[in-house]
Amino acid sequence: MRSLTFSVLLLSGDHDLHARIKRTLKDVTLTTAKDVAAVPRAAVKQGFDAVLIEARRGASQEFAEVSQLVEPTRTMILMGSRSVLAHSADVLHAMTNGAGRLLTRSRHDVVLEEIIESKLGEFVKGMRNGSARNLHPMLIAAVERPLIAHALKETNGNQIQAAHLLGMNRNTLRKKITEFRIPVKRQKTATVGAT
Repeated sequence: MRSLTFSVLLLSGDHDLHARIKRTLKDVTLTTAKDVAAVPRAAVKQGFDAVLIEARRGASQEFAEVSQLVEPTRTMILMGSRSVLAHSADVLHAMTNGAGRLLTRSRHDVVLEEIIESKLGEFVKGMRNGSARNLHPMLIAAVERPLIAHALKETNGNQIQAAHLLGMNRNTLRKKITEFRIPVKRQKTATVGAT
């Protein structure tokens, strides 16, 4: 049975790329090797969720070897340039909610909760190191403003619909719009005139 922690194999001889991806995927189990022959047997037995292969001369042969090394139906294999691999590390970081675990639950509510939990953990830790106080009202305001702004955008600036979407009274919404200085713009819908 596979570990819950996301595991990645990086095949590249570029030590700068190794370091960059290691920084990005700090909470993921990362195995780095120059080529398939240099991959530790213990790591192969555990299996990988993703394999990143630097595209270079002979990489197509390496791709074939990797396909035999891992279970292709359970492993994402990506071959590309150094910049593509660095970008893919950012994508993997987002997929694993920054905590080394793959986002696996319902897309609408739990994933949002996991993302918020991950970001809040970093924020609270940083604020604690800076001896901050009154985190609760600060965080509520930081979340509430963009939430209201997005609800207004989604409802085309209609405050009644936005209040309903948010589950609050229209007067409360108006008060918060004023308090947070949220611009309310209604887009005009194009009308087709008769000629």
